[in-house]
Amino acid sequence: MHASLSTWLHTLRFLRREQIAGQLRQRLRARLERPARFLAREVPPDPGCRWRPVAAFAPPGPQRNPAAALARGRFSFVGREEDLGFPPAWSHPELPRLWQYHLHYFEWLWALPLAEARAVVRDWIAQHGLARGRVGWEPYPTSLRLSSWCAFFFGRHREELAADAAFRAGLWASIYRQAEWLRGHLETHLLGNHLLENAAALALCGACFGGGAAREWLRTGCELLSRELPEQILEDGGHFERSPMYHGRAVAVLTALQNAGEPALRGLVEAPLERAVLAASRLCHPDGEIALLNDSAFGAAADPAALCAGWARVAGRPAPEPPGLSRPEVFALPRTGYYGARTPEGHYLVCDAAPIGPDYLPGHAHGDLFSFELSLSGHRVIRDSGVHGYEEDELRRYCRSTRAHNTVEIEGADQGEFWSVFRVGRRGRPRGVAFEETGDGFRLAGRHDGYERLPGRPRHRRAFAWHHRGALLVRDEVQAGRPVRAASRLHLHPGCEVVAQDERSARLRHPGGEVAIAFAGPGRLGLEDSWYCPEFGQALPGQALVYSAAGARIAMGFALVGGSLDDARALSQSLLHP
Repeated sequence: MHASLSTWLHTLRFLRREQIAGQLRQRLRARLERPARFLAREVPPDPGCRWRPVAAFAPPGPQRNPAAALARGRFSFVGREEDLGFPPAWSHPELPRLWQYHLHYFEWLWALPLAEARAVVRDWIAQHGLARGRVGWEPYPTSLRLSSWCAFFFGRHREELAADAAFRAGLWASIYRQAEWLRGHLETHLLGNHLLENAAALALCGACFGGGAAREWLRTGCELLSRELPEQILEDGGHFERSPMYHGRAVAVLTALQNAGEPALRGLVEAPLERAVLAASRLCHPDGEIALLNDSAFGAAADPAALCAGWARVAGRPAPEPPGLSRPEVFALPRTGYYGARTPEGHYLVCDAAPIGPDYLPGHAHGDLFSFELSLSGHRVIRDSGVHGYEEDELRRYCRSTRAHNTVEIEGADQGEFWSVFRVGRRGRPRGVAFEETGDGFRLAGRHDGYERLPGRPRHRRAFAWHHRGALLVRDEVQAGRPVRAASRLHLHPGCEVVAQDERSARLRHPGGEVAIAFAGPGRLGLEDSWYCPEFGQALPGQALVYSAAGARIAMGFALVGGSLDDARALSQSLLHP
Protein backbone atom coordinates (compact mmCIF):
# COMPACT_ATOMS: atom_id res chain seq x y z
CA MET A 1 0.00 0.00 0.00
CA HIS A 2 1.53 3.30 -1.10
CA ALA A 3 1.39 6.45 0.98
CA SER A 4 1.32 10.07 -0.15
CA LEU A 5 4.04 12.51 0.79
CA SER A 6 1.63 14.05 3.31
CA THR A 7 1.03 10.68 4.96
CA TRP A 8 4.77 10.04 5.12
CA LEU A 9 5.36 13.40 6.78
CA HIS A 10 2.57 12.84 9.31
CA THR A 11 4.07 9.42 10.05
CA LEU A 12 7.63 10.63 10.49
CA ARG A 13 6.86 13.67 12.59
CA PHE A 14 5.86 11.51 15.56
CA LEU A 15 9.07 9.46 15.64
CA ARG A 16 11.62 10.00 18.35
CA ARG A 17 15.11 11.07 17.46
CA GLU A 18 16.32 7.84 19.03
CA GLN A 19 14.23 5.85 16.55
CA ILE A 20 15.48 7.80 13.56
CA ALA A 21 19.08 7.41 14.69
CA GLY A 22 18.43 3.71 15.24
CA GLN A 23 17.00 3.32 11.74
CA LEU A 24 20.08 4.95 10.21
CA ARG A 25 22.39 2.86 12.37
CA GLN A 26 20.58 -0.33 11.42
CA ARG A 27 20.89 0.38 7.70
CA LEU A 28 24.55 1.24 7.94
CA ARG A 29 25.24 -1.92 9.90
CA ALA A 30 23.55 -4.06 7.28
CA ARG A 31 26.07 -2.76 4.75
CA LEU A 32 29.24 -2.40 6.80
CA GLU A 33 29.10 -4.92 9.64
CA ARG A 34 31.31 -8.01 9.40
CA PRO A 35 29.91 -10.84 11.53
CA ALA A 36 33.13 -12.82 11.09
CA ARG A 37 35.00 -10.21 13.13
CA PHE A 38 32.52 -10.57 15.94
CA LEU A 39 32.81 -14.37 15.90
CA ALA A 40 36.57 -14.09 16.16
CA ARG A 41 36.26 -12.74 19.71
CA GLU A 42 37.38 -15.10 22.42
CA VAL A 43 34.67 -16.65 24.55
CA PRO A 44 35.47 -16.47 28.26
CA PRO A 45 35.38 -19.67 30.35
CA ASP A 46 32.01 -20.79 31.67
CA PRO A 47 31.49 -18.66 34.81
CA GLY A 48 28.89 -20.96 36.30
CA CYS A 49 25.23 -20.49 37.06
CA ARG A 50 24.65 -18.30 40.09
CA TRP A 51 20.94 -17.61 40.30
CA ARG A 52 18.48 -19.06 42.80
CA PRO A 53 15.01 -18.81 41.25
CA VAL A 54 12.12 -18.22 43.63
CA ALA A 55 9.94 -20.87 41.97
CA ALA A 56 10.07 -23.18 38.98
CA PHE A 57 10.15 -21.29 35.71
CA ALA A 58 7.00 -21.75 33.64
CA PRO A 59 6.82 -21.90 29.84
CA PRO A 60 6.46 -18.35 28.48
CA GLY A 61 3.22 -19.13 26.66
CA PRO A 62 0.82 -21.88 25.53
CA GLN A 63 2.53 -25.00 24.18
CA ARG A 64 0.82 -25.75 20.88
CA ASN A 65 3.54 -28.03 19.53
CA PRO A 66 3.37 -31.34 21.42
CA ALA A 67 6.53 -33.43 21.71
CA ALA A 68 5.13 -36.19 19.45
CA ALA A 69 4.48 -33.74 16.61
CA LEU A 70 7.90 -32.13 17.00
CA ALA A 71 9.56 -35.55 16.90
CA ARG A 72 7.89 -36.09 13.51
CA GLY A 73 9.22 -32.73 12.35
CA ARG A 74 5.82 -31.01 12.38
CA PHE A 75 5.99 -27.40 13.54
CA SER A 76 2.90 -25.22 13.85
CA PHE A 77 3.01 -21.46 14.36
CA VAL A 78 0.52 -18.66 13.68
CA GLY A 79 -2.04 -21.08 12.26
CA ARG A 80 0.30 -22.74 9.75
CA GLU A 81 1.88 -26.17 10.03
CA GLU A 82 5.06 -27.13 8.20
CA ASP A 83 7.10 -30.33 7.93
CA LEU A 84 10.70 -29.32 8.68
CA GLY A 85 12.17 -32.59 9.96
CA PHE A 86 13.79 -32.99 13.37
CA PRO A 87 16.06 -31.31 14.07
CA PRO A 88 14.41 -28.86 11.69
CA ALA A 89 15.92 -27.01 8.78
CA TRP A 90 16.47 -23.52 10.20
CA SER A 91 16.31 -21.21 7.17
CA HIS A 92 13.00 -20.73 5.34
CA PRO A 93 12.92 -17.47 3.37
CA GLU A 94 9.76 -18.63 1.59
CA LEU A 95 7.76 -18.63 4.85
CA PRO A 96 6.29 -15.52 6.51
CA ARG A 97 8.79 -13.74 8.72
CA LEU A 98 6.57 -14.06 11.80
CA TRP A 99 6.45 -17.84 11.29
CA GLN A 100 10.25 -17.96 11.05
CA TYR A 101 10.51 -15.84 14.18
CA HIS A 102 8.45 -18.35 16.16
CA LEU A 103 10.71 -21.19 15.05
CA HIS A 104 13.75 -19.31 16.40
CA TYR A 105 12.07 -18.22 19.64
CA PHE A 106 12.51 -21.81 20.89
CA GLU A 107 9.48 -21.43 23.16
CA TRP A 108 8.39 -24.83 21.84
CA LEU A 109 11.49 -26.29 23.55
CA TRP A 110 9.49 -26.61 26.78
CA ALA A 111 7.44 -29.45 25.27
CA LEU A 112 10.52 -31.66 24.74
CA PRO A 113 12.29 -34.11 27.03
CA LEU A 114 15.81 -33.00 27.92
CA ALA A 115 17.59 -35.36 25.50
CA GLU A 116 15.65 -34.09 22.47
CA ALA A 117 16.02 -30.48 23.68
CA ARG A 118 19.80 -30.87 23.86
CA ALA A 119 19.92 -32.40 20.40
CA VAL A 120 17.90 -29.66 18.75
CA VAL A 121 19.85 -26.86 20.46
CA ARG A 122 23.17 -28.45 19.45
CA ASP A 123 21.90 -28.56 15.89
CA TRP A 124 20.85 -24.89 15.93
CA ILE A 125 24.26 -23.88 17.26
CA ALA A 126 26.02 -25.90 14.57
CA GLN A 127 23.75 -25.09 11.63
CA HIS A 128 22.50 -21.55 12.27
CA GLY A 129 25.55 -19.62 13.28
CA LEU A 130 25.78 -15.86 12.94
CA ALA A 131 25.73 -14.72 9.32
CA ARG A 132 24.38 -11.78 7.38
CA GLY A 133 20.60 -11.95 6.87
CA ARG A 134 19.90 -14.87 9.21
CA VAL A 135 16.48 -14.40 10.80
CA GLY A 136 17.40 -16.26 13.95
CA TRP A 137 20.02 -13.66 14.85
CA GLU A 138 17.70 -10.67 14.61
CA PRO A 139 17.40 -9.00 18.02
CA TYR A 140 13.80 -9.95 18.78
CA PRO A 141 14.03 -13.73 18.23
CA THR A 142 17.45 -13.67 19.88
CA SER A 143 15.89 -12.08 22.97
CA LEU A 144 13.10 -14.65 23.29
CA ARG A 145 15.47 -17.55 22.60
CA LEU A 146 17.96 -16.43 25.25
CA SER A 147 15.18 -16.16 27.82
CA SER A 148 13.88 -19.64 26.97
CA TRP A 149 17.31 -21.29 26.95
CA CYS A 150 18.28 -19.81 30.32
CA ALA A 151 15.00 -20.70 32.01
CA PHE A 152 14.75 -24.16 30.46
CA PHE A 153 18.30 -25.42 30.86
CA PHE A 154 19.53 -23.46 33.89
CA GLY A 155 16.15 -23.42 35.59
CA ARG A 156 14.13 -26.57 34.87
CA HIS A 157 17.14 -28.80 34.12
CA ARG A 158 19.92 -27.22 36.15
CA GLU A 159 20.94 -30.39 37.96
CA GLU A 160 21.03 -32.54 34.80
CA LEU A 161 23.00 -29.85 32.98
CA ALA A 162 25.70 -29.83 35.66
CA ALA A 163 26.50 -33.45 34.76
CA ASP A 164 26.90 -32.76 31.03
CA ALA A 165 30.08 -30.69 30.77
CA ALA A 166 30.41 -30.93 26.98
CA PHE A 167 26.90 -29.69 26.20
CA ARG A 168 27.09 -27.03 28.87
CA ALA A 169 30.32 -25.65 27.44
CA GLY A 170 28.81 -25.34 23.97
CA LEU A 171 25.60 -23.86 25.36
CA TRP A 172 27.49 -21.23 27.35
CA ALA A 173 29.58 -20.26 24.32
CA SER A 174 26.45 -19.77 22.22
CA ILE A 175 24.59 -17.85 24.94
CA TYR A 176 27.64 -15.60 25.41
CA ARG A 177 27.81 -14.79 21.68
CA GLN A 178 24.06 -14.24 21.40
CA ALA A 179 23.91 -11.96 24.45
CA GLU A 180 26.93 -9.94 23.31
CA TRP A 181 25.43 -9.61 19.83
CA LEU A 182 22.11 -8.53 21.30
CA ARG A 183 23.80 -5.96 23.57
CA GLY A 184 25.24 -4.33 20.45
CA HIS A 185 21.99 -4.52 18.48
CA LEU A 186 19.27 -3.19 20.76
CA GLU A 187 16.07 -2.34 18.89
CA THR A 188 16.16 1.39 19.52
CA HIS A 189 14.78 1.88 16.01
CA LEU A 190 11.51 0.26 17.21
CA LEU A 191 11.43 0.75 21.00
CA GLY A 192 8.28 -0.47 22.80
CA ASN A 193 7.76 -4.18 23.41
CA HIS A 194 10.81 -5.05 21.29
CA LEU A 195 13.18 -3.05 23.48
CA LEU A 196 11.49 -4.45 26.60
CA GLU A 197 12.22 -7.99 25.39
CA ASN A 198 15.85 -7.01 24.63
CA ALA A 199 16.24 -5.60 28.13
CA ALA A 200 14.59 -8.60 29.79
CA ALA A 201 16.75 -11.12 27.94
CA LEU A 202 19.98 -9.34 28.90
CA ALA A 203 18.83 -8.98 32.50
CA LEU A 204 17.82 -12.63 32.73
CA CYS A 205 21.15 -13.81 31.28
CA GLY A 206 22.96 -11.45 33.64
CA ALA A 207 21.10 -12.84 36.64
CA CYS A 208 21.72 -16.42 35.53
CA PHE A 209 25.52 -16.37 35.22
CA GLY A 210 28.52 -15.19 37.14
CA GLY A 211 31.45 -13.32 35.65
CA GLY A 212 32.16 -9.93 34.14
CA ALA A 213 30.17 -10.39 30.95
CA ALA A 214 27.04 -11.30 32.89
CA ARG A 215 27.49 -8.25 35.12
CA GLU A 216 27.46 -6.08 31.98
CA TRP A 217 24.35 -7.80 30.66
CA LEU A 218 22.60 -7.28 33.97
CA ARG A 219 23.68 -3.66 34.15
CA THR A 220 22.49 -2.93 30.61
CA GLY A 221 19.20 -4.77 31.17
CA CYS A 222 18.53 -2.96 34.43
CA GLU A 223 19.29 0.44 32.91
CA LEU A 224 16.86 -0.22 30.07
CA LEU A 225 14.18 -1.57 32.40
CA SER A 226 14.48 1.40 34.74
CA ARG A 227 13.86 3.65 31.74
CA GLU A 228 11.20 1.62 29.94
CA LEU A 229 8.99 0.24 32.71
CA PRO A 230 7.71 3.60 34.02
CA GLU A 231 6.59 4.42 30.49
CA GLN A 232 5.44 1.02 29.26
CA ILE A 233 3.47 -0.09 32.34
CA LEU A 234 1.00 2.69 33.01
CA GLU A 235 -0.21 3.82 36.42
CA ASP A 236 -3.36 1.72 36.11
CA GLY A 237 -1.35 -1.34 35.06
CA GLY A 238 -2.15 -1.31 31.34
CA HIS A 239 0.59 -1.72 28.74
CA PHE A 240 1.13 1.46 26.78
CA GLU A 241 0.59 -0.19 23.38
CA ARG A 242 -3.01 -0.96 24.47
CA SER A 243 -2.93 -4.56 23.25
CA PRO A 244 -4.12 -7.20 25.77
CA MET A 245 -1.96 -9.71 23.89
CA TYR A 246 1.25 -7.73 24.35
CA HIS A 247 0.10 -6.89 27.85
CA GLY A 248 0.05 -10.62 28.58
CA ARG A 249 3.50 -11.03 27.12
CA ALA A 250 4.81 -8.21 29.33
CA VAL A 251 3.35 -9.87 32.42
CA ALA A 252 5.06 -13.18 31.54
CA VAL A 253 8.40 -11.47 30.94
CA LEU A 254 8.31 -9.45 34.16
CA THR A 255 7.25 -12.52 36.14
CA ALA A 256 10.33 -14.39 34.82
CA LEU A 257 12.53 -11.47 35.86
CA GLN A 258 11.07 -11.36 39.36
CA ASN A 259 11.48 -15.13 39.59
CA ALA A 260 15.22 -14.90 38.86
CA GLY A 261 15.85 -14.03 42.49
CA GLU A 262 18.08 -11.06 41.66
CA PRO A 263 17.45 -8.23 44.16
CA ALA A 264 18.17 -5.48 41.63
CA LEU A 265 15.57 -6.94 39.26
CA ARG A 266 12.96 -7.52 41.92
CA GLY A 267 13.16 -3.88 42.95
CA LEU A 268 12.58 -2.78 39.36
CA VAL A 269 9.74 -5.07 38.35
CA GLU A 270 7.78 -5.84 41.53
CA ALA A 271 5.48 -2.79 41.62
CA PRO A 272 4.74 -2.44 37.87
CA LEU A 273 4.22 -6.19 37.60
CA GLU A 274 1.63 -6.20 40.37
CA ARG A 275 -0.28 -3.40 38.61
CA ALA A 276 -0.06 -5.21 35.26
CA VAL A 277 -1.35 -8.48 36.73
CA LEU A 278 -4.38 -6.72 38.18
CA ALA A 279 -5.10 -5.02 34.83
CA ALA A 280 -4.77 -8.36 33.01
CA SER A 281 -7.52 -9.79 35.21
CA ARG A 282 -9.81 -6.97 34.00
CA LEU A 283 -9.18 -7.47 30.26
CA CYS A 284 -10.57 -11.00 30.28
CA HIS A 285 -13.93 -12.30 29.06
CA PRO A 286 -15.92 -14.93 31.02
CA ASP A 287 -14.57 -17.57 28.62
CA GLY A 288 -11.11 -16.97 30.11
CA GLU A 289 -9.61 -15.41 26.99
CA ILE A 290 -8.43 -11.84 26.48
CA ALA A 291 -10.39 -9.01 24.95
CA LEU A 292 -9.28 -8.70 21.31
CA LEU A 293 -8.49 -5.00 21.35
CA ASN A 294 -5.94 -3.63 18.86
CA ASP A 295 -3.43 -6.25 17.66
CA SER A 296 -4.52 -9.17 19.82
CA ALA A 297 -5.00 -12.88 19.26
CA PHE A 298 -5.70 -15.91 21.39
CA GLY A 299 -2.82 -18.29 22.05
CA ALA A 300 0.04 -15.84 21.55
CA ALA A 301 0.49 -15.40 25.31
CA ALA A 302 -0.72 -17.31 28.32
CA ASP A 303 -4.33 -16.65 29.26
CA PRO A 304 -4.98 -14.15 32.08
CA ALA A 305 -5.73 -16.84 34.69
CA ALA A 306 -2.41 -18.58 33.99
CA LEU A 307 -0.56 -15.26 34.11
CA CYS A 308 -2.13 -14.38 37.46
CA ALA A 309 -1.37 -17.82 38.87
CA GLY A 310 2.24 -17.63 37.69
CA TRP A 311 2.69 -14.26 39.34
CA ALA A 312 1.12 -15.56 42.55
CA ARG A 313 3.64 -18.43 42.76
CA VAL A 314 6.56 -16.03 42.39
CA ALA A 315 5.20 -13.20 44.53
CA GLY A 316 3.85 -15.46 47.29
CA ARG A 317 0.51 -13.69 47.05
CA PRO A 318 -3.04 -14.77 46.20
CA ALA A 319 -3.82 -14.51 42.51
CA PRO A 320 -6.25 -11.68 41.70
CA GLU A 321 -9.63 -12.82 40.46
CA PRO A 322 -11.51 -11.09 37.66
CA PRO A 323 -13.96 -8.53 39.04
CA GLY A 324 -17.64 -9.33 39.23
CA LEU A 325 -17.52 -13.00 40.21
CA SER A 326 -19.52 -12.60 43.40
CA ARG A 327 -21.33 -9.30 42.71
CA PRO A 328 -21.64 -6.90 39.75
CA GLU A 329 -18.52 -4.78 39.51
CA VAL A 330 -17.29 -1.92 37.34
CA PHE A 331 -13.64 -1.43 36.39
CA ALA A 332 -11.76 1.52 34.95
CA LEU A 333 -8.24 1.75 33.51
CA PRO A 334 -8.28 5.49 32.81
CA ARG A 335 -4.63 5.87 31.76
CA THR A 336 -4.93 2.92 29.41
CA GLY A 337 -8.37 4.03 28.24
CA TYR A 338 -10.37 0.83 28.86
CA TYR A 339 -13.56 0.74 30.91
CA GLY A 340 -16.08 -1.98 31.61
CA ALA A 341 -18.03 -4.20 33.94
CA ARG A 342 -18.61 -7.84 34.84
CA THR A 343 -21.45 -9.62 36.64
CA PRO A 344 -21.80 -13.05 38.28
CA GLU A 345 -24.29 -13.98 35.52
CA GLY A 346 -21.46 -13.91 32.98
CA HIS A 347 -22.14 -10.49 31.47
CA TYR A 348 -18.96 -8.65 30.51
CA LEU A 349 -18.44 -5.37 28.67
CA VAL A 350 -15.20 -3.61 27.79
CA CYS A 351 -15.22 -0.22 26.05
CA ASP A 352 -12.28 1.33 24.21
CA ALA A 353 -11.78 5.06 24.83
CA ALA A 354 -8.01 4.79 24.45
CA PRO A 355 -5.47 6.56 22.27
CA ILE A 356 -4.04 4.30 19.59
CA GLY A 357 -0.87 3.91 21.65
CA PRO A 358 2.33 5.90 21.95
CA ASP A 359 2.44 8.40 19.08
CA TYR A 360 5.93 7.22 18.16
CA LEU A 361 4.85 3.56 18.19
CA PRO A 362 1.37 3.07 16.69
CA GLY A 363 2.15 -0.16 14.83
CA HIS A 364 -0.22 -2.37 16.84
CA ALA A 365 -3.11 0.09 16.79
CA HIS A 366 -6.49 -0.31 15.11
CA GLY A 367 -9.16 2.20 14.10
CA ASP A 368 -11.30 1.31 17.11
CA LEU A 369 -11.95 4.48 19.07
CA PHE A 370 -15.17 3.98 21.11
CA SER A 371 -15.54 0.37 20.01
CA PHE A 372 -16.44 -2.35 22.52
CA GLU A 373 -16.75 -6.08 23.12
CA LEU A 374 -19.66 -7.74 24.89
CA SER A 375 -20.31 -11.15 26.45
CA LEU A 376 -23.72 -12.14 27.80
CA SER A 377 -24.42 -15.16 30.01
CA GLY A 378 -20.80 -16.23 29.58
CA HIS A 379 -20.78 -16.11 25.76
CA ARG A 380 -19.24 -13.58 23.41
CA VAL A 381 -21.93 -11.76 21.45
CA ILE A 382 -20.29 -8.61 20.03
CA ARG A 383 -16.64 -9.24 19.18
CA ASP A 384 -13.69 -7.33 17.81
CA SER A 385 -11.79 -8.22 14.65
CA GLY A 386 -8.66 -9.72 16.22
CA VAL A 387 -5.51 -9.81 14.08
CA HIS A 388 -4.72 -12.22 11.26
CA GLY A 389 -1.00 -11.58 10.92
CA TYR A 390 1.71 -9.03 10.29
CA GLU A 391 2.13 -9.46 6.57
CA GLU A 392 0.98 -6.67 4.26
CA ASP A 393 -2.26 -8.07 2.82
CA GLU A 394 -5.98 -7.41 2.64
CA LEU A 395 -6.76 -9.16 5.94
CA ARG A 396 -4.13 -7.17 7.82
CA ARG A 397 -5.57 -3.94 6.41
CA TYR A 398 -9.12 -5.07 7.20
CA CYS A 399 -8.36 -5.96 10.82
CA ARG A 400 -6.88 -2.51 11.45
CA SER A 401 -9.71 -0.64 9.73
CA THR A 402 -12.56 1.17 11.47
CA ARG A 403 -14.93 -0.92 9.36
CA ALA A 404 -13.80 -4.00 11.32
CA HIS A 405 -14.80 -2.55 14.71
CA ASN A 406 -17.94 -1.79 16.69
CA THR A 407 -17.92 1.94 16.25
CA VAL A 408 -18.96 4.57 13.70
CA GLU A 409 -17.28 4.82 10.31
CA ILE A 410 -17.69 8.12 8.41
CA GLU A 411 -17.45 8.46 4.64
CA GLY A 412 -15.99 4.96 4.39
CA ALA A 413 -12.76 6.22 5.94
CA ASP A 414 -10.71 5.05 8.92
CA GLN A 415 -10.18 7.01 12.12
CA GLY A 416 -6.49 7.19 11.21
CA GLU A 417 -4.31 6.89 8.14
CA PHE A 418 -3.30 3.24 8.54
CA TRP A 419 -0.81 2.14 5.91
CA SER A 420 1.95 -0.38 5.31
CA VAL A 421 2.09 -3.08 7.99
CA PHE A 422 2.65 -0.99 11.11
CA ARG A 423 2.52 2.66 10.07
CA VAL A 424 0.00 5.40 10.80
CA GLY A 425 -0.08 8.96 9.48
CA ARG A 426 -2.72 11.28 10.90
CA ARG A 427 -4.58 9.60 13.73
CA GLY A 428 -7.61 10.21 15.90
CA ARG A 429 -7.40 10.95 19.60
CA PRO A 430 -10.03 10.59 22.32
CA ARG A 431 -11.24 13.90 23.73
CA GLY A 432 -13.31 14.79 26.77
CA VAL A 433 -13.63 11.23 28.03
CA ALA A 434 -15.90 11.10 31.09
CA PHE A 435 -16.59 7.95 33.11
CA GLU A 436 -19.10 7.60 35.94
CA GLU A 437 -20.03 4.56 37.97
CA THR A 438 -23.76 4.39 38.73
CA GLY A 439 -25.55 2.29 41.27
CA ASP A 440 -26.44 -0.36 38.71
CA GLY A 441 -23.74 0.07 36.04
CA PHE A 442 -21.76 2.90 34.48
CA ARG A 443 -21.83 5.69 31.93
CA LEU A 444 -18.99 6.56 29.56
CA ALA A 445 -18.87 9.37 27.00
CA GLY A 446 -16.33 11.07 24.78
CA ARG A 447 -15.50 12.24 21.28
CA HIS A 448 -12.58 11.95 18.91
CA ASP A 449 -11.03 13.97 16.10
CA GLY A 450 -10.07 11.13 13.76
CA TYR A 451 -12.30 12.34 10.93
CA GLU A 452 -11.52 16.05 11.05
CA ARG A 453 -9.07 15.58 8.18
CA LEU A 454 -12.05 14.85 5.88
CA PRO A 455 -14.06 17.50 3.99
CA GLY A 456 -16.55 19.13 6.35
CA ARG A 457 -14.37 18.16 9.37
CA PRO A 458 -16.87 15.61 10.77
CA ARG A 459 -16.75 14.82 14.47
CA HIS A 460 -18.04 11.74 16.25
CA ARG A 461 -19.26 11.66 19.84
CA ARG A 462 -20.41 8.46 21.57
CA ALA A 463 -22.05 7.82 24.95
CA PHE A 464 -22.41 4.38 26.59
CA ALA A 465 -24.87 3.49 29.35
CA TRP A 466 -24.49 0.00 30.84
CA HIS A 467 -26.86 -1.76 33.23
CA HIS A 468 -25.68 -4.83 35.11
CA ARG A 469 -28.69 -6.86 34.02
CA GLY A 470 -27.05 -7.02 30.60
CA ALA A 471 -28.52 -3.94 28.90
CA LEU A 472 -26.40 -1.55 26.83
CA LEU A 473 -27.49 1.79 25.36
CA VAL A 474 -25.25 3.65 22.93
CA ARG A 475 -25.91 7.12 21.52
CA ASP A 476 -23.90 8.52 18.59
CA GLU A 477 -23.73 12.08 17.32
CA VAL A 478 -22.01 13.05 14.09
CA GLN A 479 -21.61 16.71 13.19
CA ALA A 480 -20.01 18.04 10.02
CA GLY A 481 -19.88 21.15 7.88
CA ARG A 482 -21.47 19.22 5.02
CA PRO A 483 -23.63 16.09 4.67
CA VAL A 484 -21.70 12.88 5.32
CA ARG A 485 -22.42 9.17 5.38
CA ALA A 486 -22.09 7.37 8.70
CA ALA A 487 -22.26 3.67 9.51
CA SER A 488 -22.48 2.11 12.97
CA ARG A 489 -21.49 -1.57 13.07
CA LEU A 490 -21.98 -4.44 15.48
CA HIS A 491 -19.77 -7.43 14.61
CA LEU A 492 -21.41 -10.67 15.71
CA HIS A 493 -19.53 -13.55 17.22
CA PRO A 494 -19.80 -16.75 15.10
CA GLY A 495 -21.84 -18.28 17.94
CA CYS A 496 -24.61 -15.74 17.25
CA GLU A 497 -27.39 -16.15 14.73
CA VAL A 498 -29.70 -13.43 13.40
CA VAL A 499 -33.17 -14.92 13.79
CA ALA A 500 -35.20 -11.80 12.89
CA GLN A 501 -34.39 -8.44 11.30
CA ASP A 502 -36.15 -5.41 9.89
CA GLU A 503 -35.01 -1.89 8.97
CA ARG A 504 -34.37 -0.82 12.56
CA SER A 505 -34.08 -3.90 14.76
CA ALA A 506 -32.79 -7.44 14.99
CA ARG A 507 -33.07 -10.41 17.30
CA LEU A 508 -30.02 -12.60 17.91
CA ARG A 509 -29.72 -16.10 19.31
CA HIS A 510 -26.52 -17.18 21.05
CA PRO A 511 -25.65 -20.22 23.20
CA GLY A 512 -26.74 -18.40 26.36
CA GLY A 513 -30.07 -17.04 25.15
CA GLU A 514 -31.49 -14.31 22.91
CA VAL A 515 -30.67 -10.63 22.49
CA ALA A 516 -32.81 -7.86 21.05
CA ILE A 517 -31.20 -4.85 19.35
CA ALA A 518 -33.14 -1.78 18.24
CA PHE A 519 -31.68 1.26 16.48
CA ALA A 520 -33.05 4.81 16.61
CA GLY A 521 -32.53 7.88 14.47
CA PRO A 522 -32.69 8.35 10.70
CA GLY A 523 -31.15 5.37 8.98
CA ARG A 524 -31.55 1.80 7.83
CA LEU A 525 -30.30 -1.47 9.28
CA GLY A 526 -28.56 -4.02 7.10
CA LEU A 527 -26.38 -7.11 7.40
CA GLU A 528 -22.96 -7.41 5.81
CA ASP A 529 -20.10 -9.91 5.69
CA SER A 530 -17.13 -9.45 7.96
CA TRP A 531 -14.03 -11.32 9.12
CA TYR A 532 -13.14 -12.61 12.57
CA CYS A 533 -9.47 -13.38 13.24
CA PRO A 534 -9.23 -14.63 16.84
CA GLU A 535 -5.86 -16.33 16.27
CA PHE A 536 -2.87 -15.59 14.08
CA GLY A 537 -3.38 -17.16 10.67
CA GLN A 538 -7.09 -17.80 11.30
CA ALA A 539 -9.79 -15.93 9.36
CA LEU A 540 -13.39 -16.90 10.06
CA PRO A 541 -16.23 -15.47 7.96
CA GLY A 542 -18.72 -13.55 10.01
CA GLN A 543 -21.54 -11.03 9.90
CA ALA A 544 -22.03 -7.51 11.12
CA LEU A 545 -25.17 -5.48 11.67
CA VAL A 546 -24.66 -2.07 10.06
CA TYR A 547 -26.91 0.95 10.62
CA SER A 548 -26.37 3.55 7.90
CA ALA A 549 -27.41 7.19 8.02
CA ALA A 550 -26.54 10.46 6.24
CA GLY A 551 -26.62 14.15 7.02
CA ALA A 552 -24.67 17.04 8.46
CA ARG A 553 -26.21 16.50 11.91
CA ILE A 554 -26.87 12.86 12.78
CA ALA A 555 -28.20 11.59 16.09
CA MET A 556 -28.61 7.83 16.23
CA GLY A 557 -27.93 4.89 18.51
CA PHE A 558 -29.05 1.49 19.65
CA ALA A 559 -30.35 -0.40 22.65
CA LEU A 560 -29.19 -3.98 23.26
CA VAL A 561 -31.11 -5.97 25.86
CA GLY A 562 -31.80 -9.52 26.86
CA GLY A 563 -35.54 -8.91 26.70
CA SER A 564 -38.02 -8.53 23.85
CA LEU A 565 -37.76 -6.34 20.77
CA ASP A 566 -40.46 -4.13 22.23
CA ASP A 567 -38.23 -3.49 25.26
CA ALA A 568 -35.28 -2.68 23.02
CA ARG A 569 -37.38 -0.36 20.83
CA ALA A 570 -38.71 1.54 23.81
CA LEU A 571 -35.21 2.01 25.23
CA SER A 572 -33.78 3.04 21.87
CA GLN A 573 -36.27 5.91 21.57
CA SER A 574 -34.93 7.38 24.79
CA LEU A 575 -31.59 7.82 23.01
CA LEU A 576 -33.06 10.56 20.83
CA HIS A 577 -33.89 12.66 23.89
CA PRO A 578 -30.86 12.32 26.18
